[in-house]
Amino acid sequence: MKKIILTNGLISGLIISVFLLCSMAYCYAYNNFNGSMVVGYSAMILAFSFVFVGVKNFRDKENAGVISFGKAFQIGFLIALIASSMYVITWLVDYYFFIPDFMDKFCSQAIETAKANGASTAEIKAQTAEMETYKEMYKNPLGVIFLTYMEILPVGLVVSLIVALILKRK
Repeated sequence: MKKIILTNGLISGLIISVFLLCSMAYCYAYNNFNGSMVVGYSAMILAFSFVFVGVKNFRDKENAGVISFGKAFQIGFLIALIASSMYVITWLVDYYFFIPDFMDKFCSQAIETAKANGASTAEIKAQTAEMETYKEMYKNPLGVIFLTYMEILPVGLVVSLIVALILKRK
């Protein structure tokens, strides 16, 4: 079981980390932070397909075709946790060593996009306050880690739940 979890978690983490780096390179090359979210969440779904592969391999090859919902969810969650941790580590290295001005550029583009979309003055003030909160959180590495996990881990949890429901077999 450990080998299946580790193998699928590392493959999933590698996929999502490569997509993260490519996405950030795109953001900086074209100064466009909007399109990268679509690419990022699509990459997460693609990477988390290895949750399905891992749970199915465990059920079929190591557990005689039987798996409970709880065990399937546990395996899926651990694969997602490994992949998410790799994503967070990749982001920390990228952010602190290569793009320390990310939050300034991201926040500035978010506010400009709101203005371009015709947001009211109150909405722009609210968005500016929200962006300032994120900037403040990004001043602390624990805040960066927390926000980054909150970006990817919920997707992994949802995928793990769906996979556990699909693959459970008594």
